[in-house]
Amino acid sequence: MTRVLEVYLKDKYVGELQQSEAGGYIFTYDEEYLETSDIGISISLPLQSEPFIGKAVKAFFSGLLPDETVRERLAAYLGLSEQNTFSLLEAVGGDCAGALALYPVGQKPEKQVYKAEVLDEENLKNVLDLIKRRPMLAGDDDYRLSLAGAQNKLAVGFKDGKVLLIKGGAPTTHILKPVIERVKDSTHNELFCMRLAALVGLDAPNTSLHYVGHTPYYLIERYDRIYLENGSVERVHQEDFCQALAIAPEMKYEKEGGPGLGECQELIKLYAAKPALEQIKFTNILIFNYLIGNADAHAKNFSLLYNAKKPRLAPVYDLLSTIIYPDLSKKMAMAIGGQNKLDYIGMRHFERIVPDTKVARSLIKKQVLNMAKDLVAKAEALRDSLKAEEIVSPVFEQIIQVIEKQRAQLNF
Repeated sequence: MTRVLEVYLKDKYVGELQQSEAGGYIFTYDEEYLETSDIGISISLPLQSEPFIGKAVKAFFSGLLPDETVRERLAAYLGLSEQNTFSLLEAVGGDCAGALALYPVGQKPEKQVYKAEVLDEENLKNVLDLIKRRPMLAGDDDYRLSLAGAQNKLAVGFKDGKVLLIKGGAPTTHILKPVIERVKDSTHNELFCMRLAALVGLDAPNTSLHYVGHTPYYLIERYDRIYLENGSVERVHQEDFCQALAIAPEMKYEKEGGPGLGECQELIKLYAAKPALEQIKFTNILIFNYLIGNADAHAKNFSLLYNAKKPRLAPVYDLLSTIIYPDLSKKMAMAIGGQNKLDYIGMRHFERIVPDTKVARSLIKKQVLNMAKDLVAKAEALRDSLKAEEIVSPVFEQIIQVIEKQRAQLNF
């Protein structure tokens, strides 16, 4: 029997996702949506009346779900196969990254039904413990949400210093991340890297660090949300680069067949509203990841945000200095100029990612040097300002040392 999920963009019915008896995936746009809209749900699934069948459909919708071990635990808890994208989305697809929601036939999303459960310290501690076993609190029919990525996280609200569980299909406003097991002070690391990114001019959302007892957790304000004058929250559509390129999430790393810098640059060139400006932003993020030693900047850690008909590059997210951890890979998720080993990347590799002209090489060199020249000073100032907020961690000094080392490789 063919199974069907209805797909909504914000509160507007877009079409239906089908799973055939043989297990294949089909997505079909609704005729009325085609007549009244000028934006598809993905670059890989543009507006057309004919159904989409196969790879692009599964890649896009699978990209709405968590990755790796989180997906395994989610499936195990729900008693489902981790490979069954359809069944997993049926269980948790009510509030996905961006503006998409998937519902069983006949269960329309309730418009702005804001059911908020304020979590006191004891309840929050229980939730942080619970998501280790029940990713995203799966299994609660009134709490159907999905977040991509390989890390435990939870979509929540945050008001007056309190974490809120948002139920009933209303948009969440923040992403809560607990400490990653076996990654020391991961919350402090990401806070530091994200705030440093903002200090150097990258587009970065608001971030904060909080505690329940002595246990830290990290909050990031969702950039795929808009706060309206009437106090309500509106979703903004987005898709990551793997979804846009019809690449399955399990192939997000370049060495496994995922996108490299060339494909990412071409995607921006062909589809961004302001390609030249977005190319500069993308390159600045690339340079920053190199300088902080973030080897895990794969294609799912870059997204397109649809504030208008044509997208722009989304703000940065998931910035972490991975190189400070001996057990994590030192190889870049996407090679720079043909080199993926952080210890070997120098200025000549950045020069290889631009056209082979004197002007282009001069411009990229200037761009790299501008980012690197006072990054240590800004990082030290950030460390000191966080200390004044009573936020301290040995990883701050380790990240500063990484920046100094990466700068040296650029022949400063």
